[in-house]
Amino acid sequence: MPGLAVSAITLAAVFYIADLRQMLDALRLANYGLVAAAFTLSFAWLAVRAVVWRTLLKDKAAYGQVFFTVSEGYLLNNLLPFRMGELARAFLLSQKAQLDFWSVLSSIVIERVLDLAIAAGLLLSTLPFVLGATWARTGALAAAGIVIAGLVFLFLLARQPRRFVDLLMRFTARWPAIGQAIGSRLEAFLSGLTVLNDGRRFLKAVAWVLLNWAVVAVQYYVLLWAFFPDAKLLWGAFSLGVGALGIAAPSSPGAIGVLEFSLAGALALFGLNYSTAVAFALTAHLFNYVSNGILGGYALARDGETLTGLYRRLRELPRKPAGG
Repeated sequence: MPGLAVSAITLAAVFYIADLRQMLDALRLANYGLVAAAFTLSFAWLAVRAVVWRTLLKDKAAYGQVFFTVSEGYLLNNLLPFRMGELARAFLLSQKAQLDFWSVLSSIVIERVLDLAIAAGLLLSTLPFVLGATWARTGALAAAGIVIAGLVFLFLLARQPRRFVDLLMRFTARWPAIGQAIGSRLEAFLSGLTVLNDGRRFLKAVAWVLLNWAVVAVQYYVLLWAFFPDAKLLWGAFSLGVGALGIAAPSSPGAIGVLEFSLAGALALFGLNYSTAVAFALTAHLFNYVSNGILGGYALARDGETLTGLYRRLRELPRKPAGG
C-alpha cells in the first residue's frame, strides 16, 4: 500500500504539472523513426544483460536459458510488488539449469549492487554540468556510500563464508532447527558470492555491466532526439542516473509514476519543456513494458508458467531445504 500511494502521488503530480495538450502534441510530432531505433535497443540491452548475469553465474547456465529468464524476471517486476521478479527469475533459472536457488539469488544481489554503483557514479559525474541540481548530489553520495558498504560486506562474505555460517550457528545454538534451516540457505547463498574472489571474472562482469549501461544511455539519447531535435548525450545520461536511483524508492510494480516523475524532473533542470519531457518519459517506460512483455510473455508461455502458479511455488521456497 505505501508503494501504491507513492506511485499515485507522483503520477498525479506529473499530470498536474504537465500540459496535457502539449504532451499529446509532443507524442504526435515525435520522430517515430528515431523512436523505433530506440525501441530496438531495448532488445540489445536485454541481450547484454543476459551476458552480465551469465558471467556472474560463472557460465553455469546456457545463454538462451539466462536470456529468456531475464526477460521473465523483468516482466514479473512490472506486474508483482516488492521486485518479486528477482526472486522469480532466480527460481526459474534454478529449475531450468539445475542450480541452487540461493546461489543464483546471490548473483542477482551482486548484479543489483553493481547497477546501483554505476547509477550513483553516472549521477555524480554528470551533476557538475547541471544547474540547480544540488539536491541530487546528496542522493548520489548517499547511494554511493551504501553501495561501497554493500560491496565491502559482500567481499567479506565471499572471503570468509565459513566464518559467517559458524557465527550464525553459534548465535542460533538455542534454536537448532532455526539455525540449521537458515545456515543451509546462507551457505548456499554465499557459494554464489565466490565470483567476487575471481578477479578476472569479476572485472569481466563489470565490463559487461558498463556496456549494458552504455546501451541504455544511447537509447535514452536517441529517444530524446526523437522529442528534442537538439538533444545532448548529457541530458540522457543525467536523466538515466536520476531515474535509476529514483525507482529504488517504494512504488507500485513497474515504478509507475516514480520513473516518469524522476525523468521529467531531471530533464526540466535543463530548461526543457516539462510536458514534452513527460511524453519522453512515458515512451521510455512503455518500451520496458513492451519489450519485456513480448520476450517475457513468450518465455513464460513456453515454460508453461502462470503468475498464480509461480506465486504458489515461491511461497514454498522457505520450507524447502537448500538445493531442493
